[in-house]
Amino acid sequence: MYLPEERHTSDLISSETGIPKDILESKFGLKAKTVPGPKDHTVYMGAEAAKKALKQANLTAEDIDLIIWAGEVYSEYPMQTYGIKLQKYLGCPKKPWAFDINQRCGSLPVGILLAKSLLQVYPEMKRVLIASGYRNSDLINYKNPRTRFMISLAASGVAIIVKGDSKTNEILGISAVSDGRFADDVYVPAGGTVHPISSEAIEKELTYLDVSDPSGLKERLDSFSMESFVRVIDEALAMSRITREDIDFFALLHMKRSAFEYVAKAIGVDPYKQSIYLDDIGHNGQNDMILSIDRGVRQGMIKDGDYVVFAAAGIGWAWNAGVIRWGTV
Repeated sequence: MYLPEERHTSDLISSETGIPKDILESKFGLKAKTVPGPKDHTVYMGAEAAKKALKQANLTAEDIDLIIWAGEVYSEYPMQTYGIKLQKYLGCPKKPWAFDINQRCGSLPVGILLAKSLLQVYPEMKRVLIASGYRNSDLINYKNPRTRFMISLAASGVAIIVKGDSKTNEILGISAVSDGRFADDVYVPAGGTVHPISSEAIEKELTYLDVSDPSGLKERLDSFSMESFVRVIDEALAMSRITREDIDFFALLHMKRSAFEYVAKAIGVDPYKQSIYLDDIGHNGQNDMILSIDRGVRQGMIKDGDYVVFAAAGIGWAWNAGVIRWGTV
């Protein structure tokens, strides 16, 4: 993991948004969130996490066969291949090749699914590095009431190594679904081919995330999203040949407290005894599941033999879930 030192506190966010501090902390689940410092660019943070992961695994960058960038496309510069940029940050190792994937906050589960699949198809491939950096906090305008449900967007980097010959922390079933009905509900209005960057776009604050129809989105998405979380979790459990009763730890991305509690309870998990609520660092997109699992291990909530379930959702909209059998197989 790589967490920037900078923070936006609930006091600051309250003063910027006009939302009372107690509401931010109790309902939004936001006591503070990580924000980037001067050096904390997207791929840089993923690379710093990758260096730590390699050290923990007693590997060098030359021991890696493949690099998958599962982080954000809002990064150092547009139109770069960020997996290759990460490769440069790691000292330009010659052995691995790199590519990028993108499913917003669902990118890491997709990266894990791809890594597992590639390792199974290509036996000569042994080790895959998956890295992600995230600083979509930059894309939030605190003054815009239409994006209030996204004010928790934060900044961090995470990385994991998937080994084809490992006997530890086995990746079991992974499920993913997407729904194109929500494709045009949330995006940055300016910066693409429809509305290129211009002085007018900057003046009108069109370079931040926005929601075209917030009330309509809420009406269409709220119940469907909760149902979709449960669906992909149950599918991943079935693929793994286990049931809800077998879940020992649940790594769920940060969301408002009521939604977090709803999803956990819907699958029979205690939201605070079998999961981690990241109200001190905010929503770090696809990084949340790794941040949650890391804390679960450090706090003794995840032990050898446990079934760890992770779940994520990304704007667009997509939902993902997977299962890891923790410890030595």
